[in-house]
Amino acid sequence: MRWFYYLLTLVLAILLGVLGYFQYLRWTHPYHQMQVNRLPPPVDVPVIDYRPHLALVTRPDDTYFFPIPLGEVGPSQPLYAGPRQYPFFCMTLLAGLGQPAVDNHQGYGVPVYEERGGRPGSRIVGYSRDCGLPSRLSYYFADIRGQVRRYDPGAPPPPEAVAQTRLGSDLVPEIYRVESGTINRYIYHIAMLATPQQARTEAPWWNRKLIYQFHGGSGIGFRQGRVKPIRLLSKRREQLRSGYAVITSSGNKTSYTYDMIRAEDTARRVKRQFTSLYGQPRYTIGIGGSGGGLAQYLMAQNRAGVFDGALALYAYPDMVTQTLYGLDCDLLNTYYAFRARRNHRWQDFDNRVSLEGMNARAGFDHKAAFLEPLNQLLHGRWPSWPEGSSECINGWFGLSALIHNPHQGYIRPMFSEPIQARGHWSYWEDLVEIYGRDARGYARSAWGNMGVQYGLRPLVSGQLTMGEFLHLNRHIGSWRRPHRMEAESIWLPLGNKLPLWLSLWGNHNITEGAPAERRQPDPIAVERAYRSGQVFVGSNPLPVIDLRHYLEPELDMHHLSASFEARARILAWEGHRDNQVIWVSHRDYTPIAEAFAAMEGWLEAKVRGEPRPAGLEDQCFDEQGKVIYRGEDAWDGEWNHREPGACSQRYPHFSNSRVQAGGPWLGSVFQCRLIPLEQAVARGQYGSLDVGPYLARLKAIFPGGVCDLTSADALRPADLNPALGF
Repeated sequence: MRWFYYLLTLVLAILLGVLGYFQYLRWTHPYHQMQVNRLPPPVDVPVIDYRPHLALVTRPDDTYFFPIPLGEVGPSQPLYAGPRQYPFFCMTLLAGLGQPAVDNHQGYGVPVYEERGGRPGSRIVGYSRDCGLPSRLSYYFADIRGQVRRYDPGAPPPPEAVAQTRLGSDLVPEIYRVESGTINRYIYHIAMLATPQQARTEAPWWNRKLIYQFHGGSGIGFRQGRVKPIRLLSKRREQLRSGYAVITSSGNKTSYTYDMIRAEDTARRVKRQFTSLYGQPRYTIGIGGSGGGLAQYLMAQNRAGVFDGALALYAYPDMVTQTLYGLDCDLLNTYYAFRARRNHRWQDFDNRVSLEGMNARAGFDHKAAFLEPLNQLLHGRWPSWPEGSSECINGWFGLSALIHNPHQGYIRPMFSEPIQARGHWSYWEDLVEIYGRDARGYARSAWGNMGVQYGLRPLVSGQLTMGEFLHLNRHIGSWRRPHRMEAESIWLPLGNKLPLWLSLWGNHNITEGAPAERRQPDPIAVERAYRSGQVFVGSNPLPVIDLRHYLEPELDMHHLSASFEARARILAWEGHRDNQVIWVSHRDYTPIAEAFAAMEGWLEAKVRGEPRPAGLEDQCFDEQGKVIYRGEDAWDGEWNHREPGACSQRYPHFSNSRVQAGGPWLGSVFQCRLIPLEQAVARGQYGSLDVGPYLARLKAIFPGGVCDLTSADALRPADLNPALGF
């Protein structure tokens, strides 16, 4: 029946190909109408000199005099984050804020059309290179059902439809003033309780506390991004109605960039716009999930001065070290599907945990199960239908093409074909001003897997045979150098609704051979990643509540072990974890209110010069919000080589492919120190196994040696240690 369904799908796809073509055009129509066709001449503006580390560098005084006047466009050139990135796609119209301001007539950037009835017409009146949006005020209200809606001061809603909130002894209408504009070309918003009758600088209900809202997502730059006011107000409604002000920027949404210098430059200026209007807050609390969580870890470490305490939700320590195991996923998926000798062994998804470390489950719904047998047939291999899924698939599916392949990039329809052909579309390219370019003009990459013995831990524990271990490491290979990579082969017979990925797992960009070639990271890229503050080394100067739902059973990419990765780095750097607590809850309960209350108490104590309040500890919650356990040992477990604590028992954690290869839990080893096989045997890397009969085969697979499991990152700058004083 599966094959009948699969053949029927293909037939329907072919018959509907013409329809799919028109659907594809309709999907890309807004991008074609606004497509960037011409780029301005490059301007050489250096990034701030971040040596020896960004945290130790004084940021320059701002050259722009804030606040931005209403009706005017804010600064477009970053203060210290380097040149403006081009190509750059404007998204003010897609954000519901209208077209960007015309700033040239030479054809640079997106076209701006004549307005007709409040909508773009067909006649181009100019172009926007830098996506400027004149600063403006708009108003919103929460109705009695709790829905946030646009407020038109000229036609106010009935008084009974507006919700009210109590501030002290006063009942206040829940009407919000939102200031919007652009800073560093990204859209910013400032939101607080206010009515249209009050002047821009009046804030009678502000409680002198500020929230900086960060946002997550996976992005590779080249876009302005969007944060819609109604979504922002709805997300932070409880805090806004209690008197908080909230500020944010699309430049602090990792869907649009992971460049933490650019993000910091933008966040500092957005906060400066706020303080120039309303004065300094008593304190600022950062909040954001996933990429918005890791941004807080990094900005706190890098002494950005944007917030005083962080609510890091679903956080990773940083982006660049997550690529180490994240990009292993498709190497392993390619091995299972196309290279494994005993394919049925790995079609049992429960077995994959031993290699990947992250969770995998037989019987779990696979995101694109039909693609695997299709691709196996194309490779001349007997097809098999996946009988489960893994976090590698459910959570990280497609990210190798998005973040690592310079010839892919799903944002390409925003740019003309000549610009697409000239550009490189990857996470590394987004940060090229930091990582630099190689001799062939491609952005340097910090990823590598030289000397990594995939599956070493399950080999030693008996979950993997020596034959399986040797075959895996002989054939798994590595990602090709960027100049040798090719775009993914994806057919869109039904537009974007049914992509047929004909190079599944990016297998055509993975080295082949027996043994398949491994790759070292670029040492220049790694050094610059460390010094520019893209790597979380563990410096933890500000209070952080690391908060997440327990999502391992859902194979969600926001795995629990990321909290322990951050904890391990903090302990290694600080020698304690006084400024970090880890909270985990059942997915049916979200303790955000408790987190805000706890952070307020923590910051008030800090203002008084007191330590973290008693009782503010690691803890876990059940589905009703009841605290299961609270204490220093709550999260003890394999990550710190202790017996599982009460929370670890309730919410067990997994690991990742580099940990399963014998690496450390702190997860920041770009390139291990290589040692000869004989030395690895002498150190007991293979436990009680007799490796003698296999030594020659191991040397053929690892001619340069294997990872020294007792050493730190070989490429980490030697002077980068706590003695630097940050």
